[in-house]
Amino acid sequence: MHYIYVAFTLLFTVYGQLVLKWQLNGQRLPESSAEKLFFFCGKILNPWIFSGFVSAFLASLCWMAAMTKLKLSEAYPFMSLAFVLVMLLSWPLFGETPTAQRTLGTIIIVFGLIVLGR
Repeated sequence: MHYIYVAFTLLFTVYGQLVLKWQLNGQRLPESSAEKLFFFCGKILNPWIFSGFVSAFLASLCWMAAMTKLKLSEAYPFMSLAFVLVMLLSWPLFGETPTAQRTLGTIIIVFGLIVLGR
């Protein structure tokens, strides 16, 4: 049960990252500070982006629950799976083809998790 909190932390984190990318894809951040503020305020009102912030909050709650049950050194390595999941899902969702270097890095991360898990 303890690792379910970590799994939900991962899922909420990945969801939030993918939704933010989806909703902001192709948009440019304005140059001036006033325009940036207006840009961000407008984006916060977007229901999908707001759901990404809610997802980040839920991820934090799940992480707090995980920290009551697990050692940080046991749970935290699994957060690197967020990178793996985002990379794998950004390929079909956004057409971000993984390079050989990113693929190798991902394989190293997974092997590192296997070593840490034993």
